[in-house]
Amino acid sequence: MGLIDRVASRFHDEITSGRWPVGGRIPVEAELVEAFGAGRNTVREALQSLVRAGLLSREQGRGTFVIADSELPGSLVRELSGGSRHHYLELRLALDTTAASLAALRRTTADVERLRELCDARERAWGQGDSDLRARADLALHHAVVVATHNPLYVQLYEGMTDVFAAHMRDEESGDDEAAHRHHHDLVEAIAAGDAERASGLVREIFQPFMD
Repeated sequence: MGLIDRVASRFHDEITSGRWPVGGRIPVEAELVEAFGAGRNTVREALQSLVRAGLLSREQGRGTFVIADSELPGSLVRELSGGSRHHYLELRLALDTTAASLAALRRTTADVERLRELCDARERAWGQGDSDLRARADLALHHAVVVATHNPLYVQLYEGMTDVFAAHMRDEESGDDEAAHRHHHDLVEAIAAGDAERASGLVREIFQPFMD
């Protein structure tokens, strides 16, 4: 392993350990040179490698910020960027049905409260006429279902795909908003009741209008 790779690995450790938290600004270049005992060019190249990996983002005049603690989101976006609309829908259907089933078996009281809050927020978003807001509200609810599986690998995988899903679902319309609201409400209540089979079946009903 070369010097640049070794320094990049140490920076990577700062991110994964949480010492450089997601959303935070990392030390300036001069401080990194002093703290890690590496030359300025080495530090610069090591940082650039983490920018390319999707972990860091440089903002002109503001500094360098941590935007992810795993390379998975960036690599998934790159790998999934060529799929068709139907491919994305099939993938989401598979992920969301399994997540709903697991969530029904593992949800906590706090999970259920959060799901109900987000379900209400999703319905309110539909009255705003903003497609971006609708997509975010919908994905927030489905993401919370995944969180309720209490499987950290599932959550990481799903979060890595969120941007791609949002881009493809932004302009989707089921054609029957009331039915969609009802299905999402019933999904949350099926999870709350621990009914895994009904929960996964409701996800299929939610996605069916988009699959035709």
